[in-house]
Amino acid sequence: MTEPGSALGVLALETATVWHALASVMVEGPALSGEEANYVLARVVEVLGEVLPIAARSVADNPAVDLPQYAEAGQDIGTAMRDMKP
Repeated sequence: MTEPGSALGVLALETATVWHALASVMVEGPALSGEEANYVLARVVEVLGEVLPIAARSVADNPAVDLPQYAEAGQDIGTAMRDMKP
């Protein structure tokens, strides 16, 4: 857990705010083509890939945090979502 007002806490809030705004626009706005959605998602993945190592360093010494387990769960969710039909 982060300390209130910590840099990691602020970063997590900023990241969550951007994800929420992006997802809201994509869901509530005009439908994106598959190509447009893939482009947006690729940029989000790229940016999160830059942020995750920063967050991971702050919990690296905490045995209660199992980052590989979260990554595996995320991959499982992504695989399941690929098979969903609109």
